[in-house]
Amino acid sequence: MRIATSTIFEAGVRQLGTLQSDMAKLQLQMSSNKRVVTPSDDPVAAARALEVTQSQSLNTQLATNRSNARSSLSQEEVALNSVTSLLQDVQDLVVSSGNASFTDADRASKATELEGRLADLLGLANSADGNGGFMFSGYKSATQPFNLNETGADYAGDQGQRMVQVGSTRSVPISDSGSAVFENNPTGNGRFQTGAVSTNKGAGIISSGTVTDVSQFNSHKYALDFKIAGDPAVTTYSVTDNSVDPPLAVQTDQPYKEGQSITFGGMSMDIKGVPADGDSFTVAPSQKQSVFTTITSLIKTLRTGAIGSAGKAALTNGLNQANDNIKSALDTVLTARSTIGSRLTELDSLDSTGTDLNIQYASTLSDLTDLDLVAAYSSFSQQQITLTAAQKSFTTMSGLSLFNYISG
Repeated sequence: MRIATSTIFEAGVRQLGTLQSDMAKLQLQMSSNKRVVTPSDDPVAAARALEVTQSQSLNTQLATNRSNARSSLSQEEVALNSVTSLLQDVQDLVVSSGNASFTDADRASKATELEGRLADLLGLANSADGNGGFMFSGYKSATQPFNLNETGADYAGDQGQRMVQVGSTRSVPISDSGSAVFENNPTGNGRFQTGAVSTNKGAGIISSGTVTDVSQFNSHKYALDFKIAGDPAVTTYSVTDNSVDPPLAVQTDQPYKEGQSITFGGMSMDIKGVPADGDSFTVAPSQKQSVFTTITSLIKTLRTGAIGSAGKAALTNGLNQANDNIKSALDTVLTARSTIGSRLTELDSLDSTGTDLNIQYASTLSDLTDLDLVAAYSSFSQQQITLTAAQKSFTTMSGLSLFNYISG
């Protein structure tokens, strides 16, 4: 078969071009250490690598989100730690204010000190979140949450909790509303609250009480009314359920003994001291009360003169009630701190999982796209030899001509 010189030349050039193109592609792979430089190199691996890269980018963004969430929660923890210390100081002030040797002036001095604590608490409740907003405003981050009033403080925020996605299927709150932290405090013992009527003339002091029978506890409002009659005088009490209409007498003319348990409606309490004829005590379901209201009421109690046995009893009842309510507020703050701690622990766990995922993604990408340098170098050397041989053979072939065999 005869082959034209032009055909030999074109075939040689085409083959040299193919060899040079293969070497250039291999050289590009070696320089980038990637087997898949363009999707055409391995369409299946390229598509899978794109999916893995997107997952890796999402994992990196979630790690950034977790870092931001940890920063916000740490700031809230610092603020609530200060609130805890402040409320513990207030508790100490309540206890010390009950000192029997204190005068009205001494208690007024304690009230002034409490006013400073109240201002400090307001500042903590209005803490900034580090992003130009307020920490405890809920979704209304631009609104100052608390403003003092005559009975405590008004809350201007909402109940929202700002959320951040920290995992592929997990979001965590990075804030707590001021209402949940500072206003969600049950009064009394958490189930009911005892109190003395302000017009009492005797020296009766009522305890906080406890729920002794849950099945009978009905969250009704009761009144304990004392009566002194007879000769010799005998002190008795009656219990009335004021939550029904008409009021229902639960116990009537029961003999009173100081410190003895008074039990009704699944509740038990005792009264110490000597109530006067006509004195009355109240038992009502616990209500949610702002810690600002609790401290404001405590300040008013300390500024009220304790004159005589009745005045001292009223002071003691007020201090006992304030102590219960401050303890409740402190428990609410400690619960919030515990919740923050659990969120931070979860973030640490998610960070560990995210790190493991990054390692897995990197390994998968390496398997899909990385180049085997040893095999590539061997192939490059082989292609270099092949190209050199092809170039030499092409030179020889392109130099063949019939005229080389025609003798002069």
